[in-house]
Amino acid sequence: MKNILVTGGAGFIGSNYVRYVLENFPDFELVNLDALTYAGNLENLSDIEANPQYHFVRGDIRDAELLRQLFDKYHFDAVVNFAAESHVDRSITDPSLFFEVNVGGVLTLLEACLKAWRLRPEDKYCHDFQPGVRYLQVSTDEVYGSLTPDEPAFTEQNPLAPNSPYAASKASADLLCRAYAHTYGLPLNITRCSNNYGPYQFPEKLIPLMLNNAQHDRKLPVYGDGQQIRDWLYVFDHNRAIHQVLTQAEPGQVYNIGGSNERANLQIVELLLKSIGKPDSLIEHVKDRPGHDRRYAIDSSKIRRELGWAPAYQFEQALPATITWYQEHATWVEHAVSGEYQNYYDKMYGAAER
Repeated sequence: MKNILVTGGAGFIGSNYVRYVLENFPDFELVNLDALTYAGNLENLSDIEANPQYHFVRGDIRDAELLRQLFDKYHFDAVVNFAAESHVDRSITDPSLFFEVNVGGVLTLLEACLKAWRLRPEDKYCHDFQPGVRYLQVSTDEVYGSLTPDEPAFTEQNPLAPNSPYAASKASADLLCRAYAHTYGLPLNITRCSNNYGPYQFPEKLIPLMLNNAQHDRKLPVYGDGQQIRDWLYVFDHNRAIHQVLTQAEPGQVYNIGGSNERANLQIVELLLKSIGKPDSLIEHVKDRPGHDRRYAIDSSKIRRELGWAPAYQFEQALPATITWYQEHATWVEHAVSGEYQNYYDKMYGAAER
């Protein structure tokens, strides 16, 4: 049986990954370690709490002693790290937090893996590890910087050129992972994804934010001219790719994961309004944020070629399904917007941890 530590598993992508693995791979056992900061929401996983293959622990990836205890108890074969501060706007106002979590937290995780998996844990020159172990760092296309309209999509060979504190913290973590693979021989992979969308996304992100505002006839704030282009990837396709990398890839490899679906932000907003029958007059152009990258695009040919992955969902199919999900889960949205979801842990567990 594979035992996986999923960090940040109560967030948007992480909770979808937890659900994907438990529904499709019943021989895996997952421990979800999440600090339950503002975007960590246990309501995302309320339907699987009773699954005997799932365990939740509230905690911080910077807590080395907690990680040691968890490795001793569960004997993890793999770590999939989703835990991160991830909102660019927040990184502009509080960059230090992003480096503390996104870099310091990754360093603590990597050290925990070395101590738990290295056959001679006290020998810093030892490159011999337990068979089959793997660390996977979930990163972002933002580490590559920005593209002009005519430039080719990012490949894994592009240099890292982050333009925001958030992107710089993720790029720093990627380089730290590279160093641990090279210096210590730690078996690991890095994945870099494009913009995700789908169920359980915290309502500060573009699609759920605009959809919620539109449904309440509130203004939809669009940065600048709204022509910032992103490559949109359905979260279920992303998690399939992550699991394929975790279980099939050679250690040391980096994989870009994209939806091959470039859309301008304004185009996304207009599609949302049209889908729910609301007027474009709700759109309000606001001052652009500092250093706003103009275009991201991902070349996923490597993961397609080497692992046989390809998106299973077309945007024209997945966006309506996403809209329907948010419409059918109005209580979840209300809790997320109001902050009520933050009381869920106390209601379910009190001061105890599972």
